[in-house]
Amino acid sequence: MSMSRIEQLIGEIEEYVDSCKYQPLSSTKILVNKEELEELLVELRLRVPDEIKKYQKIISNQDAILNEAHSQADAILAEATAQTNELVNEHEIMQKAYAEANRIVEEAQYQAQQIVDSAIADANSIRQGSINYTDDMLRSLQTIISHSMEESQSRYNAFLSSMQNTYDIVTSNRNELAAGVSNEEEQAEIPVEEPQQ
Repeated sequence: MSMSRIEQLIGEIEEYVDSCKYQPLSSTKILVNKEELEELLVELRLRVPDEIKKYQKIISNQDAILNEAHSQADAILAEATAQTNELVNEHEIMQKAYAEANRIVEEAQYQAQQIVDSAIADANSIRQGSINYTDDMLRSLQTIISHSMEESQSRYNAFLSSMQNTYDIVTSNRNELAAGVSNEEEQAEIPVEEPQQ
């Protein structure tokens, strides 16, 4: 609520009195400008009747205001009562609707969970199948590599044996050749007797 002009004028008078200087050698008596103070007091006297009339009007209208408030309150209460009665009549229908809605939601959740569980089971089955298939392929590859290694080892051993035989023959030939060279050198070293004359 805004401040009335009377309250403002009283505040201005108090501020004016506080701003006045004290009389010499006194701590209670002050010096005032008579014209300024009278102006404030004159306006205060003029304002008081208007303020009183305004408050009297408010007081005289109080019964009408209260009656209007009671009428509005009664109308609101009647409307609320009617709405309450309507809601009470619909309560059983609402309860059935809520129960049906909850049943539908629970059924949907169950079906969704079944779908998820089935998908997880299928994914696990596919994963296990792929692991088994890959393991079978690797096992077959191991067998092929093992057989290849055995066959290569057998061929390598036969090759080494053949090479060893060739090596032995070459060594034998060299030994025979070396023996022949040695015999020729020994015969060359035997002195030849000269014929006597």
